[in-house]
Amino acid sequence: MSNISSQAGSAGSSPQHYSVVVVGGGQAGLSMSYYLKQAGIDHLVIEKHTVTHTWRNQRWDAFCLVTPNWQCALPGYPYRGDDPHGFMKKDEIIAYLDGFIGMVNAPVLENTEVRRVRTREQGGYLVSTTHGEFSADQVVVASGGYHAPIVPRMAERLPAAIRQLQSSEYRNPQALPEGGVLVVGSGQSGAQIAEDLHLAGRKVFLAVGEAPRCARFYRGRDVVDWLADMAYYDMPVQEHPLREGVRDNTNHYVTGRDGGRDIDLRRFATEGMELYGVLEDYRDGELRFAPTLRANLDDADDTYNRINASIDKYIDKHGIAAPPASVYEPVWAPAGERTAVGLSQAGIGSIIWCIGFRPDFSWLEVPVFNGRGYPAHVRGVTANEGLYFLGLPWLHTWGSGRFSGIARDAEHLAGIVRARLGKEALAA
Repeated sequence: MSNISSQAGSAGSSPQHYSVVVVGGGQAGLSMSYYLKQAGIDHLVIEKHTVTHTWRNQRWDAFCLVTPNWQCALPGYPYRGDDPHGFMKKDEIIAYLDGFIGMVNAPVLENTEVRRVRTREQGGYLVSTTHGEFSADQVVVASGGYHAPIVPRMAERLPAAIRQLQSSEYRNPQALPEGGVLVVGSGQSGAQIAEDLHLAGRKVFLAVGEAPRCARFYRGRDVVDWLADMAYYDMPVQEHPLREGVRDNTNHYVTGRDGGRDIDLRRFATEGMELYGVLEDYRDGELRFAPTLRANLDDADDTYNRINASIDKYIDKHGIAAPPASVYEPVWAPAGERTAVGLSQAGIGSIIWCIGFRPDFSWLEVPVFNGRGYPAHVRGVTANEGLYFLGLPWLHTWGSGRFSGIARDAEHLAGIVRARLGKEALAA
């Protein structure tokens, strides 16, 4: 990585100019830099913290990939280890990223926050940062879509003695105070953190949301392998049954831990984990839950079985030899809906909020957002000439926000950037 010192313009001087400024130094921004360097396009990557900061500083100790290693396909740097169907642990992921960072050697300005991006009268963009101002013909926003942790306002009313963490702050069970742990949310992070605590012998209370689940292995193979053969990961967003609505979907919960397995919340319940519906409120010393547990568990299982059924159809259609089909049958069901639990009576000493993040593009003062505040784009290209997004979930395909699909998206945008710069050169 080529760390550079700030050469931004100061008061009374012209800003340092680049053909392209890339905002964000995660896998998306570095992938963009890889293709821009290949094309010989001068550019600067601006990173608020340090490159790949999220992977290093916002993951718990036992974190591992939930997709197999062979899907790690950053541009010019595919997985080369000896366990393509395994799941890299946190330290292995960081080592993989370090290799990619060294290979790309991107021109990066770290520990620099972009405060404002706006259009210039003479064309292009002005990028204001904590280290001064830069100008650029084109800007690629590669900062992802997970910026502001979601914590409900009810958290303010909880007793001060309760330790509250957001999922990005959780590290391990030992770092939490004694007592039970309430995990709020059952998406990928919530389900895996609940499992981490459960395996450590902690008393876990889980507020189960609407996240779907899928099998880890089915009919002799990883479900990801089947779905790859079925071309699911190549499906562009406009061909998905939900169209752009799929961008709002919660990720399926499953784990790569210990070689990979299903996460079955019902089985956890048979082992002592206490499951509730969606957490709605806290008042009069009680946590209040919606009566949604049964429905949420059933819906998650329906998705699980529906994905497996689609694999069954593929196997039958192509005459593939595979172990017999099966249908998941619940190993536990709630006797009724428990809608309240006393915080002190339950002995809960900490709460982990695992209900996601909100995007925050308030610094981007360019009219490219839809009525919901989400960037309007087609495969990352906005209606504002020279402004692009990269690394968002389902920007183009399922893999757009992951190691598996970022190369394709970055190469596509780099081609558009190169063509647009060529047109500008001809016009000049």
